[in-house]
Amino acid sequence: MIHREDMLELTRRMTSARSSISRIAGAYYDEEGYIDGTFNTHFLKLSEAERKRNLELAKTILLAETNVQLKDYEILETDRKPGSIWQLLEGIRQSELKNDALLDTFYDLIGEQLKPSKSLACYLYFGQYDIPVKGSDREWMEGSEEVYTYLLCTVSPLTGEYEPGKPEFGFLYPTFRERTEDHGYINIFEEDAEKYMTLKKVFS
Repeated sequence: MIHREDMLELTRRMTSARSSISRIAGAYYDEEGYIDGTFNTHFLKLSEAERKRNLELAKTILLAETNVQLKDYEILETDRKPGSIWQLLEGIRQSELKNDALLDTFYDLIGEQLKPSKSLACYLYFGQYDIPVKGSDREWMEGSEEVYTYLLCTVSPLTGEYEPGKPEFGFLYPTFRERTEDHGYINIFEEDAEKYMTLKKVFS
């Protein structure tokens, strides 16, 4: 079960002036699913307008209807074998999006599994959120006891030349549950809740 308050807490640290996101990478696909270009840069190197656009894309995943459009998907220990998608995601997360070989493998997997009939953009965001301490009166306190390190992905149709539209798919890995990191689940987003299996097959 995803708690909406957890998602809202993450979005509060997604403003151009105070963002937990530090790096962004992505790939563009043609209508047959072949990669048409990639990029990888520090988030603060983007212009202010680009940062705002990208933060709105990222927040689309977290602000989706919880447990309808954005759902939990359990990661079993037996699935975490060498060569699995989970090993790949962990490698990408631990490298902070700085390992292009791992990213290329991920982009290939997305293109193969989604088989788009239109041009797409797949963006990956790397973030680190210093989880603030809450007092017994539920008021925020200074300092933090834990850093939540995450990957957030959006997959959008292109509305112009290298201009992604509203995300149709995405995910948050690992989950942020009850204000802490939970490696046992991934949150998968699909705009059309009736077609929830589309992106889920990437992780099966």
